[in-house]
Amino acid sequence: MSPTNPRSPRPGAPPHGWADALLALLGLVLPVTCVGCGAPDRAVCPHCRAALAAEPQRRRLVAGVRLDAAFAYRDTVRALVLELKLRGRTDLVPVLAPRFGALVDRALADVPGALLVRVPPSRTSARRRGFDPVVLLLRRAQGAGPAVRARRRSCRAPRGALRRVRPPTPATGLPGPTGHRAHGQKERTALERVEATVGTLRAAHVTGRDVVVVDDVVTTGVTMAEAVRAVRAAGGRVVRCVALAEVEE
Repeated sequence: MSPTNPRSPRPGAPPHGWADALLALLGLVLPVTCVGCGAPDRAVCPHCRAALAAEPQRRRLVAGVRLDAAFAYRDTVRALVLELKLRGRTDLVPVLAPRFGALVDRALADVPGALLVRVPPSRTSARRRGFDPVVLLLRRAQGAGPAVRARRRSCRAPRGALRRVRPPTPATGLPGPTGHRAHGQKERTALERVEATVGTLRAAHVTGRDVVVVDDVVTTGVTMAEAVRAVRAAGGRVVRCVALAEVEE
């Protein structure tokens, strides 16, 4: 590269030419564009990464418990989450994982001995996706030293600590008909969402324990509130909720 080339690195700057060449070569075989702005050769370009880093974190109350969210669910974050969850774009995990992992680590550090409990995805989503995005994000979260990694391992709740169950129908108290297809969440009123969600989660192995509940995206907060209810019903105490992203109220 000529010294007069405006793209030449600054004197003393680390040489990144080999990385750019490799990305350009990969772009010929596996074309990729930035999820945020469409710039070529990067899954998330430096400009969009910087914009994500500048995004404020979110905080609100769910069922009387503080919820910390790494991002607002909008624009580039929304596109990243959908690409990860619907298209299996695990190459986007390093962009989302650090901030989410830091929030989880902070919650566990604030309440020593707390259990980390994941809001379980629906069975249909889990089968279709083949992986759990929350588990993957926490595994890939960077910047954690040995002490933090050890705390994460020790705080994992036993399998089945929170699981989905089939709630009874309000009118009969009996399981709903298998042939009936419920309306989607977007088609329900706020009251219908609550009625359709209450009783769908059941907790175990949390009696007398402090619990940090984690999920990927919180929209209305109804599912997270149901997780809090289930933990309380099983004798546990939810001390913090953490999400990757939340929809602005």
